[in-house]
Amino acid sequence: MTRGAAMVAAVVALLALLFPASSAFPPAGQQQQPLDPHFYDHSCPQAQQIVASIVGKAHSQDPRMAASLLRLHFHDCFVKGCDASILLDSSASVVSEKRSTPNKDSARGFEVVDEIKAALEAACPRTVSCADVLALAARDSTVMTGGPGWIVPLGRRDSLGASIQGSNNDIPAPNNTLPTIITKFKLQGLDIVDLVALLGSHTIGNSRCTSFRQRLYNQTGKGLPDSTLDPAAAAVLRPRCPRSGGDQNLFFLDHVTPFKFDNQYYKNLLVYQGLLSSDEVLFTGSPATAELVKLYAANQDIFFQHFARSMVKMGNISPITGRNGEIRSNCRRVNHN
Repeated sequence: MTRGAAMVAAVVALLALLFPASSAFPPAGQQQQPLDPHFYDHSCPQAQQIVASIVGKAHSQDPRMAASLLRLHFHDCFVKGCDASILLDSSASVVSEKRSTPNKDSARGFEVVDEIKAALEAACPRTVSCADVLALAARDSTVMTGGPGWIVPLGRRDSLGASIQGSNNDIPAPNNTLPTIITKFKLQGLDIVDLVALLGSHTIGNSRCTSFRQRLYNQTGKGLPDSTLDPAAAAVLRPRCPRSGGDQNLFFLDHVTPFKFDNQYYKNLLVYQGLLSSDEVLFTGSPATAELVKLYAANQDIFFQHFARSMVKMGNISPITGRNGEIRSNCRRVNHN
């Protein structure tokens, strides 16, 4: 069995444990309804296996893809709720969120979502939403890189529009202060525990030079490097992240175990080797967040428990349900276009 096939088999086995047979199904015609892990049990029982299989294949072909798919779910939910608005291309009626500062030249994985959606449409036409695809792909990406699994509540519907303004304003930025980041999470109904746990997703993935350059050269506007960045780590970063140029050069968010979902991210923060200012500030910015960093660095099991719980909570931000929105047949455009 290949490595990719083994990972897919592991996720499918996890799904079998998480989802025993059930007849639960949301009542037909209900306008507003809670999300339900068994939402597709009757209408598309193979949905989760389809998603896991394609995510597994994508991850085996590109180890960066797991982090990219996880990030798409974050960037979707923080803008108008978890409604797949991030997937819409620009059109006569839509200005795509892909053009926003947090997403331009960095958001990726859209082709994988297209492949998942095409397979779902072939199996169960107009049934599984793009928003649910993002939620499932985020979970499967976490599991396939060694992280925790969780039961994904389902039944989201897709938005009819996007908000580039919301994408620019609502997604936490690498240079935001801790109070600003806390506020952005609070506006989504997420608390400090959610914040510190969810940023642990930076245990996998990459960031561009342009997102942390100021820490190397001019953090405070006085031409000095960030005092909370380990000087030895800064020296390693500078050759590929100069004062000018190299904006798109990629660096691991966790340079120790970059492709493994674990608690190394928090251990890095304890020795001032967080890559982004918004990472390191969790340890340096307040006693409350620092205590959580120390807890997660010391106990990976607790981090995994909190991360899984907070992912479910984040996935429940303002979902579109019932007869609102739509089930897009193509995640890149609304159905009437």
